[in-house]
Amino acid sequence: MVRNLIDILFLLSLLTAIATSASLIDDDVYATIARFQEYLRINTSHPLPDYATSTRFLLAQAASIGLHAETLEFVAGKPIVFLSWAGLRPFLPSILLNSHTDVVPAEPHKWHHPPFSASTDAAGKIFARGSQDMKCVGAQYLEAIRLLKAKGFTPDRTIHLSFLPDEEIGGHAGAELFAKSSKFQELNVGVVLDEGLASTGQDYRVFNAERSPWWMVIKARGAPGHGARMYDGTAMENLFKSLEVIRRFRTSQFDLVKSGRKAEGEVVSVNTVFLRAGSPSSTSQTGFVMNVQPSEAEAGLDIRVPSNADTRALERRIAEEWAPSSRNMSFEFHSKVPVHDMYGKLAITTADSSNPWWTLFKEGVKKANGRLGKPEVFPASTDARYFRFLGIPAFGFSPMANTPVLLHDHNEFLNKDEYLKGIAIYESIIREFATYGGPANDGESSAEL
Repeated sequence: MVRNLIDILFLLSLLTAIATSASLIDDDVYATIARFQEYLRINTSHPLPDYATSTRFLLAQAASIGLHAETLEFVAGKPIVFLSWAGLRPFLPSILLNSHTDVVPAEPHKWHHPPFSASTDAAGKIFARGSQDMKCVGAQYLEAIRLLKAKGFTPDRTIHLSFLPDEEIGGHAGAELFAKSSKFQELNVGVVLDEGLASTGQDYRVFNAERSPWWMVIKARGAPGHGARMYDGTAMENLFKSLEVIRRFRTSQFDLVKSGRKAEGEVVSVNTVFLRAGSPSSTSQTGFVMNVQPSEAEAGLDIRVPSNADTRALERRIAEEWAPSSRNMSFEFHSKVPVHDMYGKLAITTADSSNPWWTLFKEGVKKANGRLGKPEVFPASTDARYFRFLGIPAFGFSPMANTPVLLHDHNEFLNKDEYLKGIAIYESIIREFATYGGPANDGESSAEL
Protein backbone atom coordinates (compact mmCIF):
# COMPACT_ATOMS: atom_id res chain seq x y z
CA MET A 1 0.00 0.00 0.00
CA VAL A 2 2.80 2.41 0.98
CA ARG A 3 4.74 1.42 -2.17
CA ASN A 4 1.70 2.17 -4.34
CA LEU A 5 1.29 5.54 -2.64
CA ILE A 6 4.93 6.40 -3.29
CA ASP A 7 4.57 5.41 -6.94
CA ILE A 8 1.46 7.56 -7.31
CA LEU A 9 3.17 10.55 -5.68
CA PHE A 10 6.19 10.13 -7.95
CA LEU A 11 3.95 9.95 -11.01
CA LEU A 12 2.07 13.06 -9.92
CA SER A 13 5.33 14.98 -9.40
CA LEU A 14 6.57 13.86 -12.82
CA LEU A 15 3.35 14.97 -14.49
CA THR A 16 3.55 18.30 -12.67
CA ALA A 17 7.13 18.80 -13.86
CA ILE A 18 6.15 17.98 -17.44
CA ALA A 19 3.18 20.36 -17.28
CA THR A 20 5.37 23.09 -15.81
CA SER A 21 7.97 22.56 -18.54
CA ALA A 22 5.29 22.68 -21.25
CA SER A 23 3.91 25.85 -19.70
CA LEU A 24 7.35 27.45 -19.74
CA ILE A 25 7.77 26.48 -23.39
CA ASP A 26 4.35 27.96 -24.19
CA ASP A 27 5.26 31.12 -22.28
CA ASP A 28 8.53 31.42 -24.23
CA VAL A 29 6.72 31.02 -27.55
CA TYR A 30 4.10 33.57 -26.52
CA ALA A 31 6.79 36.06 -25.51
CA THR A 32 8.71 35.49 -28.75
CA ILE A 33 5.64 36.14 -30.89
CA ALA A 34 4.66 39.12 -28.74
CA ARG A 35 8.06 40.75 -29.33
CA PHE A 36 7.68 40.24 -33.08
CA GLN A 37 4.21 41.81 -33.00
CA GLU A 38 5.47 44.77 -31.00
CA TYR A 39 8.10 45.45 -33.66
CA LEU A 40 5.52 45.12 -36.45
CA ARG A 41 3.17 47.60 -34.78
CA ILE A 42 5.72 50.40 -35.09
CA ASN A 43 4.76 52.35 -38.20
CA THR A 44 8.04 52.82 -40.04
CA SER A 45 6.42 53.33 -43.43
CA HIS A 46 7.46 56.10 -45.77
CA PRO A 47 7.26 59.01 -46.13
CA LEU A 48 7.42 59.53 -42.34
CA PRO A 49 8.88 56.38 -40.77
CA ASP A 50 8.82 56.36 -36.96
CA TYR A 51 12.51 55.57 -36.54
CA ALA A 52 12.57 56.99 -33.02
CA THR A 53 10.20 54.32 -31.72
CA SER A 54 11.83 51.48 -33.64
CA THR A 55 15.23 52.56 -32.30
CA ARG A 56 13.98 52.52 -28.72
CA PHE A 57 12.48 49.07 -29.25
CA LEU A 58 15.69 47.62 -30.72
CA LEU A 59 17.90 49.13 -28.02
CA ALA A 60 15.61 47.65 -25.38
CA GLN A 61 15.90 44.22 -27.02
CA ALA A 62 19.68 44.53 -27.13
CA ALA A 63 19.76 45.37 -23.42
CA SER A 64 17.54 42.41 -22.53
CA ILE A 65 19.79 40.02 -24.50
CA GLY A 66 23.07 41.54 -23.35
CA LEU A 67 24.44 42.94 -26.61
CA HIS A 68 26.63 45.99 -26.98
CA ALA A 69 24.53 48.70 -28.66
CA GLU A 70 25.11 52.03 -30.30
CA THR A 71 23.23 54.34 -32.63
CA LEU A 72 24.90 55.79 -35.72
CA GLU A 73 23.60 58.65 -37.85
CA PHE A 74 25.24 59.51 -41.15
CA VAL A 75 22.14 61.58 -42.00
CA ALA A 76 20.23 63.39 -39.27
CA GLY A 77 17.01 61.61 -38.37
CA LYS A 78 18.08 58.40 -40.12
CA PRO A 79 19.41 56.22 -37.28
CA ILE A 80 21.31 52.97 -37.69
CA VAL A 81 20.98 50.67 -34.70
CA PHE A 82 24.23 48.74 -34.45
CA LEU A 83 24.59 45.78 -32.07
CA SER A 84 27.58 43.54 -31.36
CA TRP A 85 28.38 40.25 -29.63
CA ALA A 86 32.14 40.03 -29.12
CA GLY A 87 33.83 36.81 -30.16
CA LEU A 88 36.66 34.95 -28.46
CA ARG A 89 38.87 35.44 -31.55
CA PRO A 90 38.20 39.04 -32.60
CA PHE A 91 41.00 39.00 -35.17
CA LEU A 92 38.88 36.71 -37.36
CA PRO A 93 36.63 38.37 -39.95
CA SER A 94 33.29 39.15 -38.34
CA ILE A 95 29.73 38.24 -39.26
CA LEU A 96 27.20 40.94 -40.19
CA LEU A 97 23.48 40.21 -39.85
CA ASN A 98 21.84 43.05 -41.76
CA SER A 99 18.22 44.15 -41.96
CA HIS A 100 16.27 47.34 -42.56
CA THR A 101 13.72 48.95 -40.28
CA ASP A 102 11.65 50.86 -42.84
CA VAL A 103 8.68 49.48 -44.75
CA VAL A 104 6.65 50.61 -47.75
CA PRO A 105 3.31 52.40 -47.28
CA ALA A 106 0.08 50.42 -47.05
CA GLU A 107 -3.52 51.17 -48.07
CA PRO A 108 -5.48 50.24 -44.93
CA HIS A 109 -8.88 50.05 -46.65
CA LYS A 110 -7.55 47.24 -48.89
CA TRP A 111 -6.40 45.05 -45.98
CA HIS A 112 -8.44 42.51 -44.02
CA HIS A 113 -6.72 43.72 -40.84
CA PRO A 114 -5.11 47.12 -40.14
CA PRO A 115 -1.57 46.94 -41.60
CA PHE A 116 0.13 47.93 -38.35
CA SER A 117 -2.04 45.90 -35.98
CA ALA A 118 -0.04 42.63 -36.26
CA SER A 119 -3.37 40.82 -35.92
CA THR A 120 -3.31 37.03 -35.83
CA ASP A 121 -6.07 34.90 -37.36
CA ALA A 122 -7.20 31.41 -36.35
CA ALA A 123 -4.65 29.81 -38.69
CA GLY A 124 -1.76 31.64 -36.99
CA LYS A 125 -1.15 34.16 -39.78
CA ILE A 126 0.28 37.45 -38.48
CA PHE A 127 -0.90 40.28 -40.73
CA ALA A 128 1.29 43.37 -40.86
CA ARG A 129 3.31 45.51 -43.20
CA GLY A 130 6.87 44.29 -42.71
CA SER A 131 5.92 40.76 -41.66
CA GLN A 132 7.79 39.50 -44.75
CA ASP A 133 9.79 42.58 -45.77
CA MET A 134 11.74 42.48 -43.55
CA LYS A 135 11.08 43.01 -39.86
CA CYS A 136 10.70 39.24 -39.57
CA VAL A 137 14.38 38.72 -40.38
CA GLY A 138 15.66 41.39 -37.98
CA ALA A 139 13.50 39.98 -35.20
CA GLN A 140 14.63 36.42 -35.98
CA TYR A 141 18.30 37.45 -35.70
CA LEU A 142 17.61 38.79 -32.21
CA GLU A 143 15.65 35.72 -31.09
CA ALA A 144 18.29 33.33 -32.45
CA ILE A 145 20.99 35.15 -30.49
CA ARG A 146 18.77 35.22 -27.41
CA LEU A 147 18.54 31.41 -27.62
CA LEU A 148 22.26 30.94 -28.22
CA LYS A 149 23.11 33.07 -25.21
CA ALA A 150 20.59 31.21 -23.05
CA LYS A 151 22.31 27.95 -24.01
CA GLY A 152 25.70 29.27 -22.93
CA PHE A 153 27.11 29.53 -26.46
CA THR A 154 30.04 31.89 -27.02
CA PRO A 155 31.07 32.75 -30.59
CA ASP A 156 34.64 32.60 -31.83
CA ARG A 157 33.90 35.32 -34.36
CA THR A 158 32.36 38.65 -33.44
CA ILE A 159 28.74 38.96 -34.56
CA HIS A 160 27.31 42.33 -35.58
CA LEU A 161 23.68 43.23 -36.25
CA SER A 162 22.78 46.32 -38.27
CA PHE A 163 19.26 47.72 -38.49
CA LEU A 164 19.35 50.26 -41.31
CA PRO A 165 16.97 53.02 -42.47
CA ASP A 166 15.62 53.88 -45.91
CA GLU A 167 16.28 50.62 -47.76
CA GLU A 168 12.88 50.95 -49.43
CA ILE A 169 13.92 54.26 -51.02
CA GLY A 170 17.38 53.22 -52.15
CA GLY A 171 19.40 52.91 -48.94
CA HIS A 172 21.37 56.09 -49.68
CA ALA A 173 21.06 57.40 -46.10
CA GLY A 174 21.62 53.95 -44.62
CA ALA A 175 23.50 51.05 -46.19
CA GLU A 176 25.33 53.11 -48.81
CA LEU A 177 26.90 55.50 -46.31
CA PHE A 178 27.42 52.75 -43.73
CA ALA A 179 29.34 50.59 -46.22
CA LYS A 180 31.54 53.56 -47.18
CA SER A 181 32.27 54.57 -43.59
CA SER A 182 35.45 54.10 -41.55
CA LYS A 183 33.22 52.47 -38.93
CA PHE A 184 32.38 49.69 -41.36
CA GLN A 185 36.01 49.22 -42.40
CA GLU A 186 36.94 48.69 -38.74
CA LEU A 187 34.48 45.79 -38.48
CA ASN A 188 36.54 43.50 -40.71
CA VAL A 189 33.36 41.87 -42.07
CA GLY A 190 33.83 38.45 -43.64
CA VAL A 191 30.24 37.63 -44.64
CA VAL A 192 26.85 39.35 -44.69
CA LEU A 193 23.35 37.98 -44.37
CA ASP A 194 20.50 40.11 -45.72
CA GLU A 195 16.93 39.66 -46.93
CA GLY A 196 15.54 37.17 -49.41
CA LEU A 197 12.04 36.13 -50.46
CA ALA A 198 9.38 33.74 -49.24
CA SER A 199 8.98 30.33 -50.85
CA THR A 200 5.62 28.80 -51.72
CA GLY A 201 7.13 25.32 -51.38
CA GLN A 202 9.14 23.41 -48.78
CA ASP A 203 12.58 24.60 -49.91
CA TYR A 204 13.98 27.89 -48.65
CA ARG A 205 15.19 30.37 -51.27
CA VAL A 206 18.68 31.89 -51.13
CA PHE A 207 20.09 34.67 -53.31
CA ASN A 208 23.76 35.22 -54.14
CA ALA A 209 23.33 38.17 -56.52
CA GLU A 210 20.71 40.69 -57.55
CA ARG A 211 19.67 42.73 -60.52
CA SER A 212 21.03 46.25 -60.67
CA PRO A 213 18.44 49.04 -60.88
CA TRP A 214 18.73 51.39 -63.83
CA TRP A 215 16.09 54.07 -63.37
CA MET A 216 15.78 56.14 -66.49
CA VAL A 217 13.61 58.89 -67.98
CA ILE A 218 13.21 59.11 -71.76
CA LYS A 219 12.05 62.43 -73.19
CA ALA A 220 10.50 63.15 -76.59
CA ARG A 221 10.29 66.53 -78.25
CA GLY A 222 8.21 67.72 -81.18
CA ALA A 223 6.48 70.72 -82.67
CA PRO A 224 3.39 71.82 -80.71
CA GLY A 225 0.14 72.25 -82.56
CA HIS A 226 -3.61 72.42 -82.47
CA GLY A 227 -5.29 69.36 -81.04
CA ALA A 228 -7.28 68.90 -84.23
CA ARG A 229 -4.23 68.77 -86.56
CA MET A 230 -2.58 65.56 -87.73
CA TYR A 231 1.11 65.92 -88.55
CA ASP A 232 4.31 63.92 -88.22
CA GLY A 233 6.93 64.15 -85.50
CA THR A 234 4.82 65.17 -82.52
CA ALA A 235 6.29 64.59 -79.08
CA MET A 236 3.56 62.10 -78.21
CA GLU A 237 4.08 60.16 -81.44
CA ASN A 238 7.82 59.97 -80.86
CA LEU A 239 7.30 58.75 -77.29
CA PHE A 240 4.74 56.12 -78.28
CA LYS A 241 7.06 54.74 -80.97
CA SER A 242 9.75 54.27 -78.33
CA LEU A 243 7.34 52.71 -75.85
CA GLU A 244 6.27 50.19 -78.50
CA VAL A 245 9.91 49.21 -79.15
CA ILE A 246 10.44 48.86 -75.39
CA ARG A 247 7.24 46.80 -75.05
CA ARG A 248 8.49 44.31 -77.65
CA PHE A 249 11.81 43.94 -75.81
CA ARG A 250 9.97 43.46 -72.51
CA THR A 251 7.79 40.77 -74.07
CA SER A 252 10.83 38.89 -75.38
CA GLN A 253 12.37 38.84 -71.90
CA PHE A 254 9.13 37.94 -70.14
CA ASP A 255 8.54 35.06 -72.57
CA LEU A 256 11.83 33.53 -71.39
CA VAL A 257 10.50 33.57 -67.82
CA LYS A 258 7.02 32.28 -68.68
CA SER A 259 8.46 29.41 -70.72
CA GLY A 260 10.71 28.38 -67.82
CA ARG A 261 13.91 28.90 -69.80
CA LYS A 262 15.11 31.57 -67.37
CA ALA A 263 14.27 32.70 -63.86
CA GLU A 264 12.96 36.20 -63.25
CA GLY A 265 16.29 37.35 -61.86
CA GLU A 266 18.15 36.19 -64.97
CA VAL A 267 16.50 38.48 -67.52
CA VAL A 268 16.49 42.24 -68.09
CA SER A 269 13.15 43.59 -66.94
CA VAL A 270 11.78 46.96 -68.00
CA ASN A 271 8.55 48.53 -66.80
CA THR A 272 7.02 51.93 -67.48
CA VAL A 273 6.35 53.55 -64.11
CA PHE A 274 5.08 56.97 -65.17
CA LEU A 275 4.01 59.04 -68.19
CA ARG A 276 4.10 62.83 -68.23
CA ALA A 277 2.91 65.22 -70.95
CA GLY A 278 0.30 67.85 -71.70
CA SER A 279 -0.21 71.56 -71.15
CA PRO A 280 -1.57 72.14 -67.63
CA SER A 281 -4.79 74.11 -67.18
CA SER A 282 -6.39 75.32 -63.95
CA THR A 283 -9.79 75.75 -65.61
CA SER A 284 -10.14 72.51 -67.55
CA GLN A 285 -11.99 69.60 -65.90
CA THR A 286 -9.14 67.30 -66.93
CA GLY A 287 -6.42 69.60 -65.61
CA PHE A 288 -4.95 69.94 -69.13
CA VAL A 289 -5.54 72.06 -72.20
CA MET A 290 -7.44 69.70 -74.46
CA ASN A 291 -6.86 71.38 -77.83
CA VAL A 292 -3.06 71.68 -77.69
CA GLN A 293 -0.57 68.95 -78.60
CA PRO A 294 2.41 69.23 -76.22
CA SER A 295 5.96 69.92 -77.32
CA GLU A 296 7.44 67.50 -74.77
CA ALA A 297 6.47 64.10 -73.39
CA GLU A 298 8.37 61.73 -71.15
CA ALA A 299 8.22 58.30 -69.55
CA GLY A 300 9.94 56.83 -66.52
CA LEU A 301 11.39 53.33 -66.81
CA ASP A 302 12.42 50.91 -64.09
CA ILE A 303 15.05 48.64 -65.67
CA ARG A 304 16.62 45.76 -63.73
CA VAL A 305 19.86 44.32 -65.08
CA PRO A 306 21.32 40.91 -64.09
CA SER A 307 25.00 40.81 -63.20
CA ASN A 308 25.85 38.68 -66.23
CA ALA A 309 23.99 40.87 -68.77
CA ASP A 310 25.81 42.51 -71.68
CA THR A 311 25.50 46.06 -70.36
CA ARG A 312 27.24 47.65 -73.35
CA ALA A 313 24.73 46.07 -75.72
CA LEU A 314 21.89 47.29 -73.52
CA GLU A 315 23.30 50.83 -73.49
CA ARG A 316 23.51 50.77 -77.31
CA ARG A 317 19.93 49.54 -77.51
CA ILE A 318 18.77 52.42 -75.32
CA ALA A 319 20.64 55.05 -77.36
CA GLU A 320 19.82 53.65 -80.80
CA GLU A 321 16.33 52.13 -80.41
CA TRP A 322 14.62 53.30 -77.23
CA ALA A 323 15.58 56.98 -77.28
CA PRO A 324 17.29 57.77 -80.62
CA SER A 325 18.31 61.37 -81.15
CA SER A 326 17.15 61.02 -84.78
CA ARG A 327 13.56 61.15 -83.47
CA ASN A 328 14.23 64.07 -81.12
CA MET A 329 14.57 61.69 -78.18
CA SER A 330 16.90 61.92 -75.19
CA PHE A 331 17.39 59.91 -72.01
CA GLU A 332 18.77 60.44 -68.54
CA PHE A 333 19.65 57.93 -65.83
CA HIS A 334 18.50 58.81 -62.33
CA SER A 335 20.08 55.64 -60.92
CA LYS A 336 22.51 53.28 -62.60
CA VAL A 337 23.93 50.73 -60.20
CA PRO A 338 26.96 48.91 -61.65
CA VAL A 339 26.90 45.15 -62.14
CA HIS A 340 30.55 44.84 -61.10
CA ASP A 341 32.19 45.22 -57.71
CA MET A 342 34.99 47.64 -56.89
CA TYR A 343 37.57 45.11 -58.13
CA GLY A 344 35.94 44.83 -61.55
CA LYS A 345 34.46 41.41 -60.87
CA LEU A 346 30.79 40.54 -61.33
CA ALA A 347 28.95 41.31 -58.09
CA ILE A 348 28.01 37.68 -57.51
CA THR A 349 28.76 35.76 -54.31
CA THR A 350 30.26 32.37 -55.13
CA ALA A 351 27.85 29.60 -54.17
CA ASP A 352 29.89 26.40 -54.45
CA SER A 353 32.39 24.42 -52.40
CA SER A 354 35.17 26.93 -53.18
CA ASN A 355 33.47 29.41 -50.83
CA PRO A 356 33.58 28.17 -47.21
CA TRP A 357 30.79 30.58 -46.23
CA TRP A 358 28.46 28.87 -48.69
CA THR A 359 29.37 25.45 -47.30
CA LEU A 360 28.76 26.67 -43.74
CA PHE A 361 25.47 28.29 -44.73
CA LYS A 362 24.17 25.08 -46.33
CA GLU A 363 25.28 23.02 -43.34
CA GLY A 364 23.55 25.37 -40.94
CA VAL A 365 20.24 25.08 -42.79
CA LYS A 366 20.59 21.31 -43.03
CA LYS A 367 21.31 20.85 -39.32
CA ALA A 368 18.09 22.75 -38.54
CA ASN A 369 16.16 20.32 -40.78
CA GLY A 370 15.70 22.90 -43.51
CA ARG A 371 16.06 22.43 -47.26
CA LEU A 372 17.60 24.90 -49.70
CA GLY A 373 16.71 25.49 -53.30
CA LYS A 374 19.45 26.34 -55.77
CA PRO A 375 20.95 29.85 -55.46
CA GLU A 376 19.06 32.56 -57.34
CA VAL A 377 19.53 36.12 -58.56
CA PHE A 378 17.29 38.42 -56.53
CA PRO A 379 14.89 40.03 -59.01
CA ALA A 380 14.90 43.45 -57.32
CA SER A 381 17.44 45.29 -55.14
CA THR A 382 18.46 45.07 -51.49
CA ASP A 383 21.05 46.65 -49.24
CA ALA A 384 23.27 43.63 -49.91
CA ARG A 385 24.47 45.26 -53.14
CA TYR A 386 26.47 47.83 -51.18
CA PHE A 387 28.39 45.05 -49.41
CA ARG A 388 28.88 42.93 -52.53
CA PHE A 389 30.32 46.02 -54.22
CA LEU A 390 33.12 45.88 -51.63
CA GLY A 391 33.84 42.27 -52.58
CA ILE A 392 32.25 40.86 -49.41
CA PRO A 393 30.21 37.64 -49.72
CA ALA A 394 26.53 38.33 -49.07
CA PHE A 395 23.57 35.96 -49.05
CA GLY A 396 19.96 37.08 -49.27
CA PHE A 397 17.89 34.78 -47.09
CA SER A 398 14.50 35.03 -45.43
CA PRO A 399 13.48 31.64 -43.99
CA MET A 400 9.81 31.61 -44.97
CA ALA A 401 8.66 28.32 -46.54
CA ASN A 402 5.08 27.42 -47.49
CA THR A 403 4.35 31.13 -47.78
CA PRO A 404 3.09 33.27 -50.70
CA VAL A 405 5.32 36.17 -51.70
CA LEU A 406 3.47 39.24 -50.40
CA LEU A 407 6.14 41.91 -49.90
CA HIS A 408 4.68 45.32 -50.87
CA ASP A 409 1.28 43.66 -51.37
CA HIS A 410 -2.00 44.01 -49.51
CA ASN A 411 -2.55 41.63 -46.58
CA GLU A 412 1.14 40.81 -46.13
CA PHE A 413 1.45 38.07 -43.53
CA LEU A 414 3.74 35.45 -42.02
CA ASN A 415 2.49 32.40 -40.16
CA LYS A 416 3.79 32.24 -36.60
CA ASP A 417 4.95 28.63 -37.07
CA GLU A 418 7.11 29.62 -40.05
CA TYR A 419 8.47 32.54 -38.06
CA LEU A 420 9.48 30.24 -35.20
CA LYS A 421 11.08 27.73 -37.60
CA GLY A 422 13.08 30.59 -39.09
CA ILE A 423 14.52 31.41 -35.68
CA ALA A 424 15.84 27.85 -35.37
CA ILE A 425 17.32 28.09 -38.88
CA TYR A 426 19.17 31.30 -38.04
CA GLU A 427 20.35 29.87 -34.72
CA SER A 428 21.97 27.02 -36.62
CA ILE A 429 23.51 29.23 -39.33
CA ILE A 430 24.92 31.69 -36.80
CA ARG A 431 26.43 28.83 -34.81
CA GLU A 432 28.12 27.47 -37.96
CA PHE A 433 29.46 30.87 -39.00
CA ALA A 434 30.59 31.89 -35.52
CA THR A 435 32.59 28.70 -34.86
CA TYR A 436 34.35 28.65 -38.23
CA GLY A 437 38.05 28.92 -37.50
CA GLY A 438 39.32 29.93 -40.94
CA PRO A 439 42.32 32.21 -41.36
CA ALA A 440 42.18 35.86 -40.39
CA ASN A 441 41.48 38.59 -42.89
CA ASP A 442 44.58 39.34 -44.92
CA GLY A 443 43.19 42.11 -47.09
CA GLU A 444 42.30 40.85 -50.55
CA SER A 445 41.38 37.37 -49.29
CA SER A 446 38.43 38.78 -47.32
CA ALA A 447 36.21 38.20 -50.33
CA GLU A 448 36.83 34.47 -49.99
CA LEU A 449 36.74 34.01 -46.21
